[in-house]
Amino acid sequence: MKYIIFEDFGGHQTPILFPGRILHEEMRDQIPYARVLSAGEVECIGGEFVCRGRSKALGVKASAEDAAVISAHFAGQESDT
Repeated sequence: MKYIIFEDFGGHQTPILFPGRILHEEMRDQIPYARVLSAGEVECIGGEFVCRGRSKALGVKASAEDAAVISAHFAGQESDT
């Protein structure tokens, strides 16, 4: 799957996961007012999220903290990192 992590209006990191057939820039167009922090591909390996890659079109790449941000949202917590 692909993902983008946005900064919402409250300054929180908000991940959006979507199918690989959708381009990062297509998903970006759906959320025009939030700032893009990172983007790439995510998969679950051995119960852990692994993020990698980049979006050339958005000019961002996966960061070391992306997996923790995504995990926190699946656990029902918000991550402020």
